[in-house]
Formats: sequence, C-alpha cells, structure tokens
Amino acid sequence: MTKVLIVETNVTRYQGTKDPTGLWLGEAAEFVDEMQQAGIDVDYVSPKGGFVPLDPRSMKYTDESIMRVYENADFVERALKNTLRPDQVNPLDYAAIYYTGGHGVMWDFPDDPQLQQLAMAIYRNQGYVTSVCHGIAGLLNLKEADGQYLIAGKTITGFTTAEEIIAGKKSVVPFLNRDVAEKHGAHFKKKRFYREYAVTDGRLITGQNPFSVRAVAKQLVAELQAV
Repeated sequence: MTKVLIVETNVTRYQGTKDPTGLWLGEAAEFVDEMQQAGIDVDYVSPKGGFVPLDPRSMKYTDESIMRVYENADFVERALKNTLRPDQVNPLDYAAIYYTGGHGVMWDFPDDPQLQQLAMAIYRNQGYVTSVCHGIAGLLNLKEADGQYLIAGKTITGFTTAEEIIAGKKSVVPFLNRDVAEKHGAHFKKKRFYREYAVTDGRLITGQNPFSVRAVAKQLVAELQAV
C-alpha cells in the first residue's frame, strides 16, 4: 500500500521572540485532503514526536475542506497530539516524504539528522522528496552519499524573500530560502508572491507558498500513479 510521510514542526515561537508560530494548518490539511481523495495513506512525524503547535495566523486562512480535516479526530490525534518520532519510522514503508511549512520549521527542519536520514532513505528507495512553502527548509541541507547537496542542479521553489517581507518576518527568520538554495547549487524559481506555483524535477516536488499545497499534492499523486 502506498503511504506518504508528512513532516511537521515542534517549534512554538519565532526564536528570540515571544511571538507564536508552528504548523501552517492548511499545508497539512489540504495535502491530507488530496491524499485521501487519491486513496493514499499518510503518517505524521516531527523532530521530537508528540505535540505539534499550530501557527495561530493559519487559522485565518481556512476553508471548508481544511476545517473538515482539522475536525477529524484521527487527524487531531495523529497529526497534532501524537506525531511519531523519527526513530519510530521505517522509511521503507513510504513512497514519499512531504515537508509542511509554517515558520517554525526554519529552526527544527534544516539540521535534524534523523529527519535527514529518513528523507534520504526514502529517496534512495526511489521515493519522492516533497515540500511546500517553508517546508523547503527540510530539503536545503540534504546530502547524497558523496556529500553533494540533493538539491544541487535541481529546479526547486519555496517561500520567497518578497513573501517574507510581505509577511513582516524578514527580520526574524534565521535565513532566506532562496539564498541557501542557490548557495547549495539549486535553481530557485518563483512566481508572483502568493500565487500558486509548484515544480517537479525528477523525484523532487516543491511548492512556493501556502497557496501551492494542492498543486504539490496533485503532482505527487500523478507521479505515484504513473509508477
């Protein structure tokens, strides 16, 4: 049975501030909705396991499909209360890994060795590595066995500098996605701020912003169904 592993943050605040952050709800819920429609099962993992906070701002950007997932007891239990720890996950069980966003991921995704091992194991098993928005943070430092960055030479996208400025967070984020992506050899592409955009390059699928979740999910489903 095809399964996808969804990665979420444990970070509750913008580091160095009192401001709350966490998972951007729609970036999990819309993806889950698309997987359910395609008959694909999902599991949820976070760097520490257990509780996943919601970015309170994300609750302002919901629709009926997002709320339907959010109100589902299974989603609440497995995606928000009791996510798996990386050491509880067998990467061979998954056809893809999907990194959700919300600003919190910028602190706990990039350098987590266990998440990196999971992602690369899935990728080496001919699986897909996917992300949306700030979830690109989970891809930026992934390395092949020879030490080369996974994203080197690949076309990818993620939350842009213009979008950080509009969100009012450019001064508090620890890095800018495009800067690190290009430093690590990627071809970073983007569209106008807050427009849907997702790109597939081999077995990497990335989306620019919260409005790109379903585009990422649909591209992944198409790839999985073509295998």
